[in-house]
Amino acid sequence: MQTAFTDAQLRVPEIADARKILTDCVHYGFCTSVCPTYVLLRDELDAPRGRIDLIRDMLEAGGAPTPRTVGYIDRCLSCNSCMSTCAAKVDYMHLADIARAYIEDNYHRPIFDRLFRWLLARTVPDVRRFRRAIRLARLARPLAGLLPGRLKTLLTLAPGALPPTSDAVMPGVYPADGTATRRVLLLTGCVQQALAPRLNHATLRLLTRHGCDVVVPAGVTCCGAFTLHMGKEAQAKASARATIDVWTQQLDAAEASGAPIDAVVVNASGCGTTVKDYGRIFAHETETAEQAARIANLALDVTELLANVGLRPPDDVVPLEIAYHDACSLQHAQKITQPPRDLLREAGFTVRDVPEGHFCCGSAGAYNMLQPKIARDLGQRKAAHIDSTGAAALAAGNLGCLTQLALYTGLPTLHTVELLDWATGGPLPDGLKGMDLPAPVSRQAAASPAPASEGVW
Repeated sequence: MQTAFTDAQLRVPEIADARKILTDCVHYGFCTSVCPTYVLLRDELDAPRGRIDLIRDMLEAGGAPTPRTVGYIDRCLSCNSCMSTCAAKVDYMHLADIARAYIEDNYHRPIFDRLFRWLLARTVPDVRRFRRAIRLARLARPLAGLLPGRLKTLLTLAPGALPPTSDAVMPGVYPADGTATRRVLLLTGCVQQALAPRLNHATLRLLTRHGCDVVVPAGVTCCGAFTLHMGKEAQAKASARATIDVWTQQLDAAEASGAPIDAVVVNASGCGTTVKDYGRIFAHETETAEQAARIANLALDVTELLANVGLRPPDDVVPLEIAYHDACSLQHAQKITQPPRDLLREAGFTVRDVPEGHFCCGSAGAYNMLQPKIARDLGQRKAAHIDSTGAAALAAGNLGCLTQLALYTGLPTLHTVELLDWATGGPLPDGLKGMDLPAPVSRQAAASPAPASEGVW
């Protein structure tokens, strides 16, 4: 693609980065067939190829973008499915980040939109504020029918009950069961600590059971992923810097003690994508760049680490059929698809792939709150495919996906770590309580191939 940036524009690092990405695009168009918004809306400008043209025009023109351009870019999920199919390997993920940050700095949104986005950015990444907001949402549910679409959606997404504050995983060192072979930092997150601390507890049990000393540092909450996805780059970087500073202190102290940190483990794939990207996010900031890259190079999704460690399942397993949903941030951004499936199978579960698995479920960070209609259509579409598998439960590696899909499928929705924890000696996940589960069988019997079926070929 040809660009027409001025020399003055190219002295801005973000514009120079955008130009490098834009010139890689040759408009093959393979991306359109896998873009959820294009498939739903059939508008070329709601496809990656069209949005790339809009972003180029917006950045070249400078100044305030038009409402039309902002609308098309806002409707992008940043699912990055286009990147998985692009023959030219266009880095659309980072181009979209640049475009969103530019819009945030140069576009004056309508007052309600601006206030709504400010409210989300101030509330969701803060555990205490988020918990208060959920309590208010529960009280306001009887008035849902009187509220405009976005506020009504917030009430729908709010859970019926919150776990007690005391359930949150507390900072500290959680020693391995037996001899430790690794020492890791664990990101417990912000939304996950408020909505589903059980996922962090399951991760702790799973990691310590598999020979990991787990360090949960004090002072780490939000990694910056949520606000980065909204284009609020300054807020996202402030959160990320605070996290990087704490983790760097932990890394230095661990090295000084002779027990270095082997990995920074993340069990929410949306967060993991951002943490792994810290090196690029801070590449132009001399003071932070080295520390950020150091953290990014250590970051692993929990299933990546477990795949390296090797699962230690018990002799008897429960052959439950599980539909596995690929979170976009895991399959398209981090390119992790096989480890979760392999681990679930090693744990004794039968794994069913979900048809149209490359498609987003509509969660996408703040997307289901900012674009509720498209998010609902995608959630219903995904849920129909999940239900078609005939599985007894759904597994995924991201809380956002699980929260979104729980609205549209009747299946229990479980994080991968909950199932792996249970299969290796942990408690029965809450989502499976009350179900008529298959009887445990020996691992050898579960691994035996099924007899050949008889009948017509």
